[in-house]
Amino acid sequence: MVTGHMVPAPAATKPGDRSPSVSIRDVARAAGVSHQTVSRVINESPNVSATTRRAVLDTITALGFRPNRAARALAGGPVQSVTVLVSNTSLYGYAAALQGIEEATREVGFGMGVRVIESVKPADVREAVERALEPAGALIVIAFDWAGVLALEQVPDDVAAVAMTPAPTEGADRGRAAISIPRQPCVFIDEFAAAKQATDYLLGLGHPTVHHLSIPSWTGTTRRIEGWRAALREAGVRAPRPLQSGWTADWGYEACRAIAKDPKVTALLCGNDDIALGAIRAMHEVGRSVPTDVSVVGFDDVPYARFCIPALTTVRQDFQTLGKVSFEVLLELLGSATRSLAGSDFPRAELVVRESAGPAPSPSATAASAPRAPRPTAAAAASAAASAPRAPRPTTAAAGAVAAAAANAAAPRRPGDEASTHKSAGAQPIRGVQVAPGNRRSKTYESSGKT
Repeated sequence: MVTGHMVPAPAATKPGDRSPSVSIRDVARAAGVSHQTVSRVINESPNVSATTRRAVLDTITALGFRPNRAARALAGGPVQSVTVLVSNTSLYGYAAALQGIEEATREVGFGMGVRVIESVKPADVREAVERALEPAGALIVIAFDWAGVLALEQVPDDVAAVAMTPAPTEGADRGRAAISIPRQPCVFIDEFAAAKQATDYLLGLGHPTVHHLSIPSWTGTTRRIEGWRAALREAGVRAPRPLQSGWTADWGYEACRAIAKDPKVTALLCGNDDIALGAIRAMHEVGRSVPTDVSVVGFDDVPYARFCIPALTTVRQDFQTLGKVSFEVLLELLGSATRSLAGSDFPRAELVVRESAGPAPSPSATAASAPRAPRPTAAAAASAAASAPRAPRPTTAAAGAVAAAAANAAAPRRPGDEASTHKSAGAQPIRGVQVAPGNRRSKTYESSGKT
């Protein structure tokens, strides 16, 4: 459900009439104040003058404004709904986190809505926050990207809110616009140890270095990048320049095409599983086999990762539990003593070893693998097949026997989750969720400031 839809409100015919389409912004316009001031009055904040408070309350009465959060606040009742602000509902991490929040709210009888941030344009961000505040008494902001960070900046201080963020980074590129660290409590998975673990695994297979196709970051770096660099630094290896720009398989494919023919590229750590799948396709098209010629490791462990060919070695992250934990933190913030969840275990980030990573190729194999002649197109292959003499068709029984023998001899082990989890020394599961209490003082991240 997407909340916050509003149509222009007709004027109330008499004081106390209630119009279901009257919004907090209508009250703000009629009273000549900001919607944040109306919110403060509704929530009985002391930071409003007596004159302004009286004017807003009179306007609320005149317009008959009593929707959801306002009615509960004026009646002194508890908050019973939450709106989730998010810029993307299709990417795996976002969707899984939303599922976790929904399950947690349903468990305690809360209502939940979703407000999508349409873009990073200031007007779109401001409108998304304003409309999210109208129907709900609390917010969870999924701030995995720049749009979410900008939305956090717009949330008033007196609104109960929790931020779901990437892990804070140790540093950022110089010369970029500074933004505040979220004032709100935030929850995150520490991806530093997970990325370092995956990189150590690839180095342990004998690869001389590991290249990185990274997800975007508004700070110029991510905890995944920092973990990757730390592993290389400890191994005495100079880190190659990471490629960093996109989230999708399309981007992973295009980015990998730039390095696919380089025989020195034998191991890739990808910022997510979609990027990894695009990279595998790019390697395939230049005749390099995964994992014989190139090892590829993803991040997140999307549901289809174990069904790919080869099954994808990746870092599993439990975004669903992360969503549940964020709602638990919100309940604590609201002081909902009568509402409690069963208590979610912290999600664990862990390397899941399947089939897409293997030992580094020998120098002779590396030289032989790059570059190879382009593979024939599908049309050319079909034409060649049509013109070739055909062998007699085998009998049904013979065909079945051949197929059964081939399946029995060549079937790989099932890329199951438990059996394939990496358990070697130094690669144990990593305690996942961290909860930061929020920062009311001015610290800064660095940001590109792109809109």
